[in-house]
Amino acid sequence: MPRPQDDRIVHEPPLFSAFKPTGASGKNLEQILLTLDEFEAFRLADFIGLSHAEAADEMEISRSTFTRLIEKARRKIADFIIQGKLLTIEGGSIHFRNNIIRCLSCGHMFKTNISCYITECPACHSSDLINMAGGFGHGKCCHSKQ
Repeated sequence: MPRPQDDRIVHEPPLFSAFKPTGASGKNLEQILLTLDEFEAFRLADFIGLSHAEAADEMEISRSTFTRLIEKARRKIADFIIQGKLLTIEGGSIHFRNNIIRCLSCGHMFKTNISCYITECPACHSSDLINMAGGFGHGKCCHSKQ
């Protein structure tokens, strides 16, 4: 019986959660699911350029677990690019450190600590906000992990 998986730390929610080839209808494409922890592994190793050891520390997981995550993420991203599939980012056992809030009134986006509760846009003072972490089902659970 495998041991229970610990929650992984993700810096902040992705700005976009679905990608598809130009000109193709998403409903006709085979879907690839990239979990939030695989997304974070890819971001840390291939976008930021951290070593496996540094990225594992950032996610609060072992280096060997990080290596398995990044290998899975790279295979899925290669499959998406080469086969022209629909890539969706969601799920995984994670907690966010930070959040991104988007104002639906003026389009302003701003980053906050996951423990901050923002009720008004600092640019236009609208209360019509989208909590990006909340869109992935996170918020209070992540706050308690700080």
